[in-house]
Amino acid sequence: MASEPNYRRVVLKLSGESLCSADGFGVEAPSVAATAEEILPLADLGVQLGIVVGGGNFIRARDLADDPHVQRVTADQMGMLGTVINALALRDTLIGRGADARVMSALPTPTLCEGFNRRRAIHHLEHGRVVIFAGGTGSPFFTTDTTAALRACEIGAELIVKATKVDGVYDADPMVDPAAARYDELTYRQALEQRLAIMDLAAFSLCSDNRIPILVCRLFAPGNLVKAVCGEKVGTLVRE
Repeated sequence: MASEPNYRRVVLKLSGESLCSADGFGVEAPSVAATAEEILPLADLGVQLGIVVGGGNFIRARDLADDPHVQRVTADQMGMLGTVINALALRDTLIGRGADARVMSALPTPTLCEGFNRRRAIHHLEHGRVVIFAGGTGSPFFTTDTTAALRACEIGAELIVKATKVDGVYDADPMVDPAAARYDELTYRQALEQRLAIMDLAAFSLCSDNRIPILVCRLFAPGNLVKAVCGEKVGTLVRE
């Protein structure tokens, strides 16, 4: 395995479900620990690492789409709060394993963590701290994929790694179609033309416009994240 990273500054996008069991809800300590163990080698490599974690282990706005009493804005705000909970759990778990980590939230929660500030975030990264970006974008109607793309643009990240339960991008759902074929590499244009669900359109457009490559790979495959940042063949790379 390569020992030198190809990318100096990276944003890692995690799902909220990576912090609980496959059929679980909320935060489960063993799952948070397993996720932290995949992240720690990146810090050991000297990669400046920002993390965006979703909140789907608590709530998804679409889950309340048919509820006449909860507005979409409120549902999105509930989801943002879920990402703060996840970020705090991940931060403490990383710190407990020897990493230096900070949470910065776009949703003001001053008694819990720092507010997001671009210059301060870069300062933390340059001093070897893992920065977990919580609270989404701070506004409703945006996904945490868009948050990952936005933060990557703001901090000058060279790569977004989207770590999922599958090992890349396929031409069909590999959970449904056993004949689905995985792509090793795609251009932004190819991904759009084939309507591949890599990120939502707002997030994808940000990455394309700012020429930030996206690498989609499996999270719980030992060494995958290190391979990704070291430029080894893993998952699917989407770039210009």
